[in-house]
Amino acid sequence: MKKISLIVTALFILILAACGNKTEQDNKTIVIGAANVPHAEILEKAKPLLKKQGFNLKIKVFQDIVMPNKALADKEIDANYFQHVPYLESENKEKGYNLVNAGAVHIEPFGIYSKNYKKVSDIKKNATIQISSNSADQGRILMLLERENLITFKKGVNKVTASIKDIDKNPKNITFKSPIDPGLLPKAYENNEADLFAINTNYALDSGLTPNKDALILEGSKSPYVNIVAVRKGDENSNKIKKLMSVLHSKEIQDFIKDKYKGAVLPVTK
Repeated sequence: MKKISLIVTALFILILAACGNKTEQDNKTIVIGAANVPHAEILEKAKPLLKKQGFNLKIKVFQDIVMPNKALADKEIDANYFQHVPYLESENKEKGYNLVNAGAVHIEPFGIYSKNYKKVSDIKKNATIQISSNSADQGRILMLLERENLITFKKGVNKVTASIKDIDKNPKNITFKSPIDPGLLPKAYENNEADLFAINTNYALDSGLTPNKDALILEGSKSPYVNIVAVRKGDENSNKIKKLMSVLHSKEIQDFIKDKYKGAVLPVTK
């Protein structure tokens, strides 16, 4: 009996040790969901920098904008990196998520593209524009059109959250086509299905477009739509998330963004 008791005790100690090692390993592993370009590329550059500091970075690439927040809320990943603050806020409101901003990393200047026009002044009356079904992008698109005097807003409208119904004047009578999934916009542009196309920079880059060369209208560096790392509320102060943000704000990552994307993606300092 004494021998059996010793064996049981030894097994119990081994189980506890294994559980302890798993917990320690989990605390040193960061699983992050990301869009392909430029997010996953930036994270790949960050991976060896985190490794030097004792953390393993696992990157899960998502091809749409719906699943990363769901996966984060469902605790399938530790963080995600693909969205800007207005989109995060709209997701929390619409779907009841409790996700927070752990820090800004970069800005992707939003662009409006055209195969039919080389200058804004060339845009004719009754031109058509194709926009995405992402409601959080509508205000952003409309602000670009306003900047070029193509539309005006109704008085008192919050431009960041504005939608087409908030347009006051539309002197060229630009027609907004039925919104489509943002990932389909580059294909629609390639097929020239409208006169103007409002395309997110990550999708533009992924399809071979160069925003600062190919866009007819391009957002400036002071855009409020910075791309962030999002986490579940309470995790923003965890050691591994702080370490992740420290690396993403490092000079190495900032220089990488500047060198690789040549102004199409701009780094944000802490």
